[in-house]
Amino acid sequence: MSSARILVTDDDPQIRRVLRTALVAQGYEVVAARNGEEALERMRDEKLDLIILDMNMPGMGGLETCRLIRSTSDVALIMLTVRDAESDKVEALDAGADDYITKPFSSPELLARIRAALRRTPQLSSETQVVKFDDVEINFSLRRVIVGSREARLTPKEFELLQYLVAHPNVPIPHTKLLQSVWGPDYGDEVEYLRVFVNQLRKKLEKNPSTPKYLLTEPWVGYRFHLPG
Repeated sequence: MSSARILVTDDDPQIRRVLRTALVAQGYEVVAARNGEEALERMRDEKLDLIILDMNMPGMGGLETCRLIRSTSDVALIMLTVRDAESDKVEALDAGADDYITKPFSSPELLARIRAALRRTPQLSSETQVVKFDDVEINFSLRRVIVGSREARLTPKEFELLQYLVAHPNVPIPHTKLLQSVWGPDYGDEVEYLRVFVNQLRKKLEKNPSTPKYLLTEPWVGYRFHLPG
């Protein structure tokens, strides 16, 4: 059972009722919003652990709402949509979602996605709580990344992915291993997740994201974190 507080945002009242019933049965606290504007109001008034956000809502759509949430918060976020094209998944992840689920979905599938979004990879050992290289400093205990003189804001899954890569430097890590280590054992085929999240990390860490120095692609295998020195 969990006491995490979840905001369900969907313009369909039946979906809100079904999700509330399923989540409360698992011990989650649930608040609801009917649209993006209401979700942003709820965010200001409530302390939230996770947001479930419908992608296709009238008025302020899910993507715009997600981008606005990400401009100020690193709360875990799952996007709901009726569309299953890879371009839609990439669009949702690129807007800042941690995960993506297609309607109709089963309660067990949704609950597994929620657990994955809320899970945290184990902290590094005490001697590696702070990693510095070039002009980058990563403090794992404070979950802060400093690049030059500015702080880089990372979403929860971006940070978890970076933490795993830094903990296993200079060796290629297969896609499946990364997905299952960061998202959970139910994942493994969602290569587009890694592509989006690695690209986002490159934009935040690399001087030249198009020719990365640290977050390197291993063709047909996965990714490798090059730790200088």
